Amino acid sequence: MAGAKTAVEWLASVAPDPEACRWEWERSPLGVALLPAGRAWDVLVLPGELGYPTLDVLTRILDRPGPVLADFGDDRMGFFVPPGTASRWVGTGIRTAGRGTWIVVPYPGRSTGAVRWLVEPDGSGTLTDAALLELAMHEAAAGLAGGGEGG
Repeated sequence: MAGAKTAVEWLASVAPDPEACRWEWERSPLGVALLPAGRAWDVLVLPGELGYPTLDVLTRILDRPGPVLADFGDDRMGFFVPPGTASRWVGTGIRTAGRGTWIVVPYPGRSTGAVRWLVEPDGSGTLTDAALLELAMHEAAAGLAGGGEGG
């Protein structure tokens, strides 16, 4: 699968030793690597109840959003955004991973118990624009607020 190979190379490129990272990642029974945020991407971490409707909005307006992770139990979702976003983000209830932080990343194309890709990286460096993500979050939140309450 050529797409997975490029995605692996793109992700591993941020590791302090990309070759060692790739070697360990491919052989690890867990299928995850710890990679530094803030180099090729930052990650905005949304609660799952907001993340899923936000991803629905993004997939309606974009051909392909940037990579998106979900943790075990779908409690949190991580949207990959351009580097530097985390230091400028002011939204409440959203955790950020930027320069100086590390994230658990599953090997593309493999499922793991702890974390999985909802949108795998395409290997080209496609990320979700932070302003577009924010608009999608607002639309998703408005839908949640108007949707299931009072009745």
